[in-house]
Amino acid sequence: MTALRHAEPCMGTIFSFDLREPYPRDGALDEAIAWLHWVDATFSTYRPDSDISRLARDEVDVVDCAPEVAEILALCDRLAETTEGCFSAYADGSLDPSGVVKGWAIEHAGSMLRAAGAPNHSVNGGGDIQLSGGPEPGRPWRVGIADPLRPGSVATVVAGRDMAVATSGTAERGAHILDPHTGRPADGLAAVTVVGPSVTLADAYATAAFVMGDAARDWIEGLAGYEAYGIGLDGGTWATSGLRGDASPQPVARSGRSTMSTRSAIESATRCGRKG
Repeated sequence: MTALRHAEPCMGTIFSFDLREPYPRDGALDEAIAWLHWVDATFSTYRPDSDISRLARDEVDVVDCAPEVAEILALCDRLAETTEGCFSAYADGSLDPSGVVKGWAIEHAGSMLRAAGAPNHSVNGGGDIQLSGGPEPGRPWRVGIADPLRPGSVATVVAGRDMAVATSGTAERGAHILDPHTGRPADGLAAVTVVGPSVTLADAYATAAFVMGDAARDWIEGLAGYEAYGIGLDGGTWATSGLRGDASPQPVARSGRSTMSTRSAIESATRCGRKG
């Protein structure tokens, strides 16, 4: 099956689209790309004129911002409660909902493509991925999870259809995830990957799980529809029950190592972050 691929710089990373037949109507991919840039312009903490930056400086109220800003802030409040404060839009003391915005933007872009007639596609934003359908009939998508302690190698592979995969860790940006309880970088894990139906939630849950450290394993077990794979600072690994063994339901994880440079990369013909 042929693929339509595109890589778009946005939000300080690369968003990779991999569309399989049937393709969306003309212009749909451009609309999804335009959406990502609108999200960046609205929510970027690096743009002084964004709604989020102006809100953080108390120059405007929420009602003066795009309606999506109130939606995201309400979601952040719910996530803070669900994660017992391990996810926060104020981890460093200032307003920064970036921990959920990228996943939310990816998921909405995927919904736009499905609505435009493209049921089989992936949208990858810097390693956080929403997968729809499959790459071809009878085959699942396969996502390699990079090992941050062994550059160039894959710690495990997750396979499935209609799923999301999000990873938080030190592989690409070092110790950048703050523990909202202490204000200091979290240091209990090298990486944690969350798998589930929604990349919006998987992205936020991965951030919270990284802050929790090994305690994240039991916490994720209690979340319906979500699984996790963790890599400790000593190289040890753990997985929640849905990612263990050949009898696991999809998505499943299989251990193995192969060469891979990205944090999470779609395998087979797809190479996320590259134009095909």
